Amino acid sequence: MAVFEGAGVALITPFKENGEVNYDKLEELVEEQIAGGTDAIIACGTTGEASTMTHEEHLDVIGFICDVTKKRIPVVAGTGSNCTETAVFLSQEAEKRGADGILVVSPYYNKATQKGLKAHFTTVADAVTIPMILYNIPGRTGVNIQPDTIASLCREVENIVGVKEATGNFSGIAQLMNLTDGACDVYSGNDDQIVPLLSLGGKGVISVLSNVAPRQAHEICASYFAGDVKQSARLQLEAIPLINALFCEVNPIPVKAAMNLMGKEAGPLRMPLTEMEPEHQAILEKAMKDYGILA
Repeated sequence: MAVFEGAGVALITPFKENGEVNYDKLEELVEEQIAGGTDAIIACGTTGEASTMTHEEHLDVIGFICDVTKKRIPVVAGTGSNCTETAVFLSQEAEKRGADGILVVSPYYNKATQKGLKAHFTTVADAVTIPMILYNIPGRTGVNIQPDTIASLCREVENIVGVKEATGNFSGIAQLMNLTDGACDVYSGNDDQIVPLLSLGGKGVISVLSNVAPRQAHEICASYFAGDVKQSARLQLEAIPLINALFCEVNPIPVKAAMNLMGKEAGPLRMPLTEMEPEHQAILEKAMKDYGILA
């Protein structure tokens, strides 16, 4: 059984002006996501700025989200690292703090071989009992987890159950689907490709869009699963200008800007991320107004 089906939000982490995690605001955001129909919360991923958190902050945020969510929807914790030992530690601690699953990115910068990737992911999976979703995003990590490697891991390691695919390579995704024959839960890592991936048998999306439009992202998936492909495609296409604006600078710069425009007090970014350029913010603001999420 999949960890979740539908739209899981890659949740931002709100910060105070002094850079500390804003836990009061984080609780509000979690409650808003649940009320908005989000199907799962992905804590401390790329969008959550985990890369600039200390281990203590990282795990405290995961634990806090688990405590607030209270199993109403699944919480998937981002616990990847380019160091296998660190990924094991974060994964074990996330499990202790209540995570329902883990999302583990391929080691970045090291540029491991496919053999190294298999050893890394197997070691991390063997250290926990909860399900693991692989995260394949070569644009950030510098290495692609090949379809054969993903298929092998899903067959051979019991709790490796799926992959977040952010390659945009549908030939590779189709090959993976063929190799696994339903034995790998595939999630889109790109908000503009939800419906195409669902058409190949995907389980949903791990979404940045859901931060500002949880109901709409959920409905793209729900409509498809209900058999209304035309409605699902319409909702997908309507969201494209906003999705493009949310990625006109590196994630999560635009989505935090969008949430601040909506009065959600997402707070500042942590360096080396910087605030959105004014000309891009103007594009984002227009897209949000056109989409109907900003007055």
